[in-house]
Amino acid sequence: MTLNIEEISFQIILNGGNARSLAAESINHAKAGEFKLAEQKIEEANEAMTIAHRFQTDLIKGEASGEKFEISILLIHAQDHLMNAMTVIDLAKEIIELYKKTNELECRNC
Repeated sequence: MTLNIEEISFQIILNGGNARSLAAESINHAKAGEFKLAEQKIEEANEAMTIAHRFQTDLIKGEASGEKFEISILLIHAQDHLMNAMTVIDLAKEIIELYKKTNELECRNC
């Protein structure tokens, strides 16, 4: 079954949005000192991003092979979700590391 551009766009939005939400959850877990859960949420976010990237890659491959797609606001919105999720995941990883270091310092001073 081949998906049309709208269905692909919705898959990118869905999986990109899930990835972003999971990354935000990871920050909350790190803030609470739950570092294993934080890392787990980052892994889940990466899995959702992998799915979103597959859909995006299919579009790129299609265009590279001569297939023409209508660029719609929906597709632009999907790309925005994807880039936003990538940014939040990258920042979440850094924030988790900062919380880990802060936690280590606090434990040393106990």
